[in-house]
Amino acid sequence: MKNKVISFLAVEKVAAVYCALTCVLMLIMMPRLVDPVGMAVMRVEWLAMTLCLAFAQRFTARFFASPDRERVGVGLHSSIFTFIRVSAQMAWLAVWYPDTYEFNRSFNNLDHLFAAADQSLFGCQPSLEFSQALPSAFWSEAFNLGYWSYFPMIGLLLVTIFIKEWCHSSFDPRHSSFDPRHSSFVPRHSSFVIRPSSLFISVAATILTAFFLYYVIYIFLPVVGPQFYFQAVGIAEIQQEHFPSLGTYFSSHTEMLPPPGWADGLFSRLVAMAHEAGERPTAAFPSSHIGISTLLLLLARRHAPKLLFVLVPLWTLLCCATVYIQAHYLVDAIAGLISAPLALWAASRLVKRLH
Repeated sequence: MKNKVISFLAVEKVAAVYCALTCVLMLIMMPRLVDPVGMAVMRVEWLAMTLCLAFAQRFTARFFASPDRERVGVGLHSSIFTFIRVSAQMAWLAVWYPDTYEFNRSFNNLDHLFAAADQSLFGCQPSLEFSQALPSAFWSEAFNLGYWSYFPMIGLLLVTIFIKEWCHSSFDPRHSSFDPRHSSFVPRHSSFVIRPSSLFISVAATILTAFFLYYVIYIFLPVVGPQFYFQAVGIAEIQQEHFPSLGTYFSSHTEMLPPPGWADGLFSRLVAMAHEAGERPTAAFPSSHIGISTLLLLLARRHAPKLLFVLVPLWTLLCCATVYIQAHYLVDAIAGLISAPLALWAASRLVKRLH
């Protein structure tokens, strides 16, 4: 195997672009940032992780460079490392997400406009009425299941595409060897190599890019959602249709409403744990939960249509859950649905340019 320079995957390039853009924004907003050192350290950690995984793949590849090993192991080695590198970038979204709060916490909050929009359009606050109309344990658990399924849906689509590519390569005669003992083609699973332009990487990069497009919106559009805004203002004030502007209140306050429905349910607890671990007063408009999950359906329809039998029911519950658990105003949910095809179009074009 000839020595080659280290190549970076499309998901890593996408994340690098987002990291660079937010670094520039950090320099511009430096006097207004609360924790610029912590934000800088996080970006150094991301860079270290990305470089370490890329170097590790290149370094360990030499063990499969001998003629007797290359045929058997190089494909498996490349595929496993590529899967790990893609998974690492997707997992880092859990770090990039709260980072949007570090930027927008210095801007004046806009929730009073979105709460007023819900009231004007629907004559009520759907995020309050919905949970009050369906308070039973069944509906509470069903909707929390949908909300919790957000990241598992992403993982399920990516793993399905990964396996489909693996099987297609393994049973394609071009990736098989002829065994005279059986007079048949013998598939080589280890000969499968995920190329930089493979469908698995392209779909992962498209999803990641769509996330970053939403995150850019969240940085400049400080809307926190009912679970934070109603807690700050008070339910009585909201029911009286009073929607005061809170300025930069959420820069130092992160208290949330108690979860509606059955708080002791399994999925209610899982959602509560996720909120405690990484939720911040940010990212309400448009709903990326609905936007990204709708984008997943569009990708699944194109690349893994049978998966829709699993994804569509979860997507339906998730869409309802965004309003039911008071994470979003109804206008947020509608905007998330409308933005999904636009995000897919923009993300696909950006990924093609990177390829």
